[in-house]
Amino acid sequence: MIQSDSMGPSRLIKRRSAGSLFIEAMRFVVLSEMFLGCFSASNQPISNRMGHTVVFPLQGNVYPQGFYSVSLRIGNPPKPYTLDIDSGSDLTWLQCDAPCVSCTKAPHPPYKPNKGPITCNDPMCSALHWPSKPPCKASHEQCDYEVSYADHGSSLGVLVHDIFSLQLTNGTLAAPRLAFGCGYDQSYPGPNAPPFVDGVLGLGYGKSSIVTQLRSLGLIRSIVGHCLSGRGGGFLFLGDGLSTTPGIIWTPMSRKSGESAYALGPADLLFNGQNSGVKGLRLVFDSGSSYTYFNAQAYKTTLSLVRKYLNGKLKETADESLPVCWRGAKPFKSIFEVKNYFKPFALSFTKAKSAQLQLPPESYLIISKHGNACLGILNGSEIGLGDSNVIGDIAFQDKMVIYDNERQQIGWVPKDCNKLPNYETYWQKYPQLL
Repeated sequence: MIQSDSMGPSRLIKRRSAGSLFIEAMRFVVLSEMFLGCFSASNQPISNRMGHTVVFPLQGNVYPQGFYSVSLRIGNPPKPYTLDIDSGSDLTWLQCDAPCVSCTKAPHPPYKPNKGPITCNDPMCSALHWPSKPPCKASHEQCDYEVSYADHGSSLGVLVHDIFSLQLTNGTLAAPRLAFGCGYDQSYPGPNAPPFVDGVLGLGYGKSSIVTQLRSLGLIRSIVGHCLSGRGGGFLFLGDGLSTTPGIIWTPMSRKSGESAYALGPADLLFNGQNSGVKGLRLVFDSGSSYTYFNAQAYKTTLSLVRKYLNGKLKETADESLPVCWRGAKPFKSIFEVKNYFKPFALSFTKAKSAQLQLPPESYLIISKHGNACLGILNGSEIGLGDSNVIGDIAFQDKMVIYDNERQQIGWVPKDCNKLPNYETYWQKYPQLL
């Protein structure tokens, strides 16, 4: 989910009056903090910890669920929470019983913090609000946040920290203490139901991101990747264990001051191997977005090219699933039944020699519950994205995508995402993660 201010830092404002409820609730909670002894990340030499990898199985799909999620174990004792994976934002947050003012339906009970909130004089509070200053009257006040997304969803809460239980692929159990949001007021004003998750796992490269925090502790290198299966599921990884996979196409990141989005470009749009006339696109890779969004002109060209090629072979039809859909003589059962009616798109990156992101029909179409073929490329200007272009989950299916912050590059390679990485001993030892 890209953040609402054109991929810049999240819009952070002063808490509403309900925030004081958190402090009142915390007066009645006194639990000791444990670091799990010798298994703690802080008790391992930094030189030995760099280069480790954490791999998580994923659940979900592009349609009909509209998101991919991961299960993390947080707290002491650790409890499971299901989080929407989001490379388009930094802050990780959980629905929180502090108490909860407005929480959506979720797989697990709201997280209950066991210590007081992070205060405004904590460096993590400054990192969260950067480049602005924390909206605090005094340094000892709790660090509040409000993050808003382009789909107009939002989470309001306070910053806390707790233990994350992580199994590294070398067999080590790590228990770092990480900062995240305790969200006691969530809002989803759109027509669709919110994702059935406990919160969001922010995978951006900002200082408040879980990825950056793990890097600063020396647990992993600042590399994150995902492999989303077109059949549902897949895997997520943190660290550099898969960054040397053969065949990866690398392109340099395109970074702007004050933003932490994974952007790249410029890129030209090709259709069926030919130039479409759409050039110079700057693209944001966002695993929190179900679909791809182009600016108004690029979208208009895309739709025109598809319609022209179809030339009446399929009939356009209304379908509540997406704005533009086509039906055949009988309902389609799978995307592979319609592949012959459509041609591939590709994004050709002008700053990386021979670098193209291939978008075959299954990377821009879905089959709706009515058996129609629907276009998963949408007009971003209609949801307030302006000239921004967002590549979402539909385009990532059956590709391993890697965000390498160490080298400031993004890569991808075709992959069977139903097959977990070959860490045989790891999966035998920790079958509960499957």
